[in-house]
Amino acid sequence: MISKEMTVKLSGGMEARPVAVLVQVASQYDSSIYLQVGEGKRVNAKSIMGMMSLGLDAGEKVTVVTDGNDEETAMDEIEKYLSQGQE
Repeated sequence: MISKEMTVKLSGGMEARPVAVLVQVASQYDSSIYLQVGEGKRVNAKSIMGMMSLGLDAGEKVTVVTDGNDEETAMDEIEKYLSQGQE
């Protein structure tokens, strides 16, 4: 299991389109992938409804947790997407 704090750099935050793309990226991997905000809010990155419920804005910090046989690759790709600075 890998856990890493990241900053959402997507210019529009995590609105509908960027959330859908992130869910597509996460769904390519066998590993479990979760995004956690604060102490209690943790959602499955492969769930569009869960991801929409986070309502993340650009500049917010989120902890990404990956667990599985391709966890390192999954973490790298999630980080690359969240760090783009644009949708």
